[in-house]
Amino acid sequence: MTQDEMKKAVGQAALAYVQPNTIIGVGTGSTVNCFIDALASIKDQIKAAVSSSEASTARLKALGIPVVDLNDVTEFDIYVDGADEINPHMEMIKGGGAALTREKIVAAVAKRFICIADATKQVDVLGKFPLPVEVIPLAREYVARELRKLGGNPVYREGVITDNHCQILDVHDLQITNAKAFELVVNQIPGVVTVGLFASRGADVALIGSPEGVATITK
Repeated sequence: MTQDEMKKAVGQAALAYVQPNTIIGVGTGSTVNCFIDALASIKDQIKAAVSSSEASTARLKALGIPVVDLNDVTEFDIYVDGADEINPHMEMIKGGGAALTREKIVAAVAKRFICIADATKQVDVLGKFPLPVEVIPLAREYVARELRKLGGNPVYREGVITDNHCQILDVHDLQITNAKAFELVVNQIPGVVTVGLFASRGADVALIGSPEGVATITK
């Protein structure tokens, strides 16, 4: 299978976790777009979706899938999203699509996080993919200086404004061996909205696409 075919395969496989007459949490990105397209085939069986980005909301609505505000939902069973990297502990780097803050919020409400990704996203140590950090614009250079003290090389993602009207620093040259601790440290820097480490709330199930098919990994 090609990478696109692997994305479609894991998107289709995630349908097995969708329960009838429920609300579904939906993430952002090219792999999630495959899940959204697959979800359209059973749209009459679900109540609605909660979306983590304006882009996903638009795609869901275009396919006739109703989208509800997270503030109107107490909880829901599953959140389906991709990853830029995922390690054997089911910890992830996310935010390549600049939706990390809303993704983290929606994931926090879900009972289970279903990560869908192709095998190229599996790593032993997080950090080869630059770690996204969403920041208040006023604090961007201050946060960058603090991130350098932590051993990273932050680069401003120019021309990108998040759905929250904030900016992104992509932190290069990291090897994150204790993801939970590093997530906490970065989140405590004044001016950080959130860091794209999903360690304290990692994935519960990973559906990993490869040329051989889809593998299921559970925590």
